[in-house]
Amino acid sequence: MEKYSITIVYFAVVLLSLFIVIRFRRFIIEAPQRAAGKKGEKEAARIIKSVLREDDRLFTNVSISYDGRPAELDNVIVNKYGVFIIEVKYFSGRLSGAEDDRKWTKVHISRGGNAYYKTVFNPIKQVKRETYILAKYLDCHGVRVWVEGYGMIIGARSPVNSKYMLKNRAEIDRAIHTLVKNRLTPEKIKAITDLLH
Repeated sequence: MEKYSITIVYFAVVLLSLFIVIRFRRFIIEAPQRAAGKKGEKEAARIIKSVLREDDRLFTNVSISYDGRPAELDNVIVNKYGVFIIEVKYFSGRLSGAEDDRKWTKVHISRGGNAYYKTVFNPIKQVKRETYILAKYLDCHGVRVWVEGYGMIIGARSPVNSKYMLKNRAEIDRAIHTLVKNRLTPEKIKAITDLLH
């Protein structure tokens, strides 16, 4: 009888463990692309933080929506020079594509010499969409402001030279510390930061 009880408890524990793994596998086992993306976002956040000045405010993974269009913004910097989005992508291999292409092609060569091709969304198109959504989101909350958007690729080089793509620390610093349109007042900065929290 005791042996039978131990067997039942053992199977109950195994079934419970299996249920937990199946139910929460996305939290336990992370897809390689997602893990690489997080690694790229961390690296970019480290670089961005290294150029921030005392009055700069950095917001990461900001979720907003305007007119039924959701957007998750990797990095939003707010300072006296303006509002800036930096969308980060992590790619290994070689990218090809043009600034106006909807998608780019990524080529990864394996250690065995095999070429693997994959299409990826053009981060320039993505950041232009995000810039529009953030500007409209702020405007509908009573804050009219110009928003600048940039892409940044970690792990590979951009296939295009574009004013929308940042390549290094110096370009990030120049992008977020150069007056683009109108200097923001402390009141406007507070209103924007309140909306992004």
